[in-house]
Amino acid sequence: MGSDESEDTRPYTVLVNDEEQYSLWLAELEVPRGWRAAGKTGTKQECLDYVRAVWTDMRPLSLRKAMEHPGKA
Repeated sequence: MGSDESEDTRPYTVLVNDEEQYSLWLAELEVPRGWRAAGKTGTKQECLDYVRAVWTDMRPLSLRKAMEHPGKA
């Protein structure tokens, strides 16, 4: 007995925003404003695996930069 999610064969693309946060998006849809393609398209599972591999720090970019230079916010 499989779930609908495991049977999803539609192509997805991985998106990233200016804060270096990642999202999956159906490849057939227009990329929403504020996001850009991260260079990976494939099955949902392939895209999830890619995001797990590259998004190792969940903090937004602005927070990471602020933490590198405390007092300069």
